[in-house]
Amino acid sequence: MRIAFIVTIFVLISSVAKAQISSAKLLSPTVELYKKAELQIQLKAEWTNPYLQEDIALDMHIQSPSGKQLVLPCFYESGKSGELSEWKANFAPQEIGTYNFYFKLSSKKKKPSSSKPQIVEVLASADKGFLTVNNNWTLKFDNNGLFRGIAENICWESRDQDDSKYFKELHERSDRYSYDFLLPDFAKNGGNFFRTWMCSWNLPIDFSSNFNNERYTASESYFNESAVARMDHLIHLADSLDLYIMLTLGTGDYRGKNPNDVKTSDDFFASPIAKQTYKNRLRYIVARWGFSPHIAMWEFLNEVDNIQFNGRETPIKTEDIVTWHQEMSAYLKELDPYNHIITTSISHRDIPGLNDISTIDINQKHIYNNTDILSKEINEYTQKHQKPYIIGEFGFEWDWQKNFDDFSHGMEVDFKRGLWYGIFSPTPVLPMSWWWEYFENRGMTAYFRGVREISDQMLDAGQGEFIPLEVQAGDLHAYALKCKDHVYIYVYNPTNRVQKQSVSLKVPHPFDEALALTQFEPTLLTYEDLGYIDFKDQQIVLDDIFIGSKKEMVYILKNK
Repeated sequence: MRIAFIVTIFVLISSVAKAQISSAKLLSPTVELYKKAELQIQLKAEWTNPYLQEDIALDMHIQSPSGKQLVLPCFYESGKSGELSEWKANFAPQEIGTYNFYFKLSSKKKKPSSSKPQIVEVLASADKGFLTVNNNWTLKFDNNGLFRGIAENICWESRDQDDSKYFKELHERSDRYSYDFLLPDFAKNGGNFFRTWMCSWNLPIDFSSNFNNERYTASESYFNESAVARMDHLIHLADSLDLYIMLTLGTGDYRGKNPNDVKTSDDFFASPIAKQTYKNRLRYIVARWGFSPHIAMWEFLNEVDNIQFNGRETPIKTEDIVTWHQEMSAYLKELDPYNHIITTSISHRDIPGLNDISTIDINQKHIYNNTDILSKEINEYTQKHQKPYIIGEFGFEWDWQKNFDDFSHGMEVDFKRGLWYGIFSPTPVLPMSWWWEYFENRGMTAYFRGVREISDQMLDAGQGEFIPLEVQAGDLHAYALKCKDHVYIYVYNPTNRVQKQSVSLKVPHPFDEALALTQFEPTLLTYEDLGYIDFKDQQIVLDDIFIGSKKEMVYILKNK
């Protein structure tokens, strides 16, 4: 049933103060669960910079139907200091029923003032809600549905001038390497999660010029209008495609718009001015885009260990980096009413203390030239630090000045097995390959289909149960998981010869005496019924398995 909503008008109780809220109206015709409701607020106040919360801040104070008290930061849109200005609140409710809320205006020059409380009724929707950590294997939606990320790095759109020695022309193809082409193609082929960056050439909200990207227009505004508009478009696109984003908030080159801009990375982590500038940046990002369930995770920095060293004789102090992450993650937890997942990443050097920050939900590492260790690293780090672990980047080669075509087969094999090593390891998001343009150009995006198909089957069969099984497979790389009454086995042949070999599993839970065996070929997406095998003495043995050189196969066993 469609319910008409009365446009609400908020009048400031005090008529004495000069800072006042004149009106606010609900722009959304209905308010539905997990969907954005836009409110437009008009107010009159004085400020120096409306993007600095220490100067002026507008917040929406909310009481949910269950009684939760929430504070949603609002953001400035237009208008001059001392005159009527327009602000916005982007709110996505997480409960059905009656919400109570009011606006509070805080100003450096005036005492805080509040609007009269009002109510709004929230209807049900078919949306799933926001993602939270469920366990080491899965994330969970607000509606309790389980999620595993079938993932890839799509960290930026084409640049005007690319610095790759061999793939410059490919990387500069703006007609192809844009979100508008890459994301629909990724979603169509089974992808559901991607990582993307805010930086000087992509979504550069706090850069004024020199973007190396024709999509952005130079501006002296505190937040670049063209970058903000592109970010708005990305969120809408992800929502329409049901894709989930790890949004990398900075790569270490952020300088802010403060007259006392930090000039070194040391100051970025240690300077109180730099920290406050970054907090104001976080406030704007949460206020404008935090409403979206399709932002799955905030990632603070890309490869902070590389920022720490960066060819320096004296690295940035470890304690400054850890303290910064402690402070910023605690602040973001307090700021974000939707409690999005928080992460940050290292390249290859551990930073003592970083993995044990309680307000960072998921740890993350990047691994190149060593795909064999993906599963081992995931298992070791989850056990050591007692929280989920993600391989945020992986690949056969990291050096963009090499010609990947000289070892293209190795690149493609690594792309495939990295995904499978992830699906059979305790990680909620599968390892994310780098070099998205190269792999798309070689037709590899379609490979995600088979991985997604098996992932969905595992979630459906086990309802979130993943029990690793001990596997003996000789020279073959083999992993196995029990998902309630199904067993999934992945086998990869790393040798240069065709292998005829038996694969033996220990299964510590009973099955029927005979199990139906199906073989799945991931590239062709074909299934073959191989009949039945016996389950005796807690053992499953697959005899005479044939796997071609650098090839792989998935086997599925279940009660007949």
